[in-house]
Amino acid sequence: MRVAIAGAGNVGRSIARELIANGHQILLIDRDPNSIKPESVPEAEWLLADSCEVSSLEEAGLDTCDVAIAATGDDKANLVTSLLAKTEFAVPRTVARVNHPFNEWMFDDLWGVDVAVSTPRLMCALVEEAVTVGDLVRLFSFRGGHSNLVEMTLPEESPRVGARVSDLDFPGDAVLVAIIRDGAARAPERDGALEANDELLFIATATFEVELAQYLMPRPVKGPSQSATNS
Repeated sequence: MRVAIAGAGNVGRSIARELIANGHQILLIDRDPNSIKPESVPEAEWLLADSCEVSSLEEAGLDTCDVAIAATGDDKANLVTSLLAKTEFAVPRTVARVNHPFNEWMFDDLWGVDVAVSTPRLMCALVEEAVTVGDLVRLFSFRGGHSNLVEMTLPEESPRVGARVSDLDFPGDAVLVAIIRDGAARAPERDGALEANDELLFIATATFEVELAQYLMPRPVKGPSQSATNS
């Protein structure tokens, strides 16, 4: 897979190294000459150019890329890069870094963003997931924001403790996709029973999240945390 990364700072270079280690071809783009450091990621292609300009992306051969990642420290640049990648070069998948949480609302398909990654939101979600029991926590929002990955650590007082998976009737479109028990993830088995302190991972739309929380732990709930990353 060929991946273009706009922004060759610490974040962009770190992403490049990880993807190269996984066997992908990487092109790093940056308009700042001081950021062009081929020796830091010698396996990558490097291009001194402005990713917000169509001519630069043509030079980069963006139409041959499978993924475009906008990883600069400027939200405006990340939005423009994503929009051009999607609308002018038909890149199948775009990923954009959100630097300031108050800009998150703009990082959607109208700006050509398939996946928005907000570090503050992601960190909040992971903290809540680690410390909360009995509350539904939204960990991730998938492309378009229609489906979410949500988690609940099942408390001992939940009436679902001991219930067989096949006997559970989750509300709406909620689907149990994994159970983490004793630190190991496992696929739900129809004849398997839920245990106290199981971490349950679901795919569900926002419409049914509150109902799912009440089903798993019937008590007044405030709804799922909004500490999410969009996909």
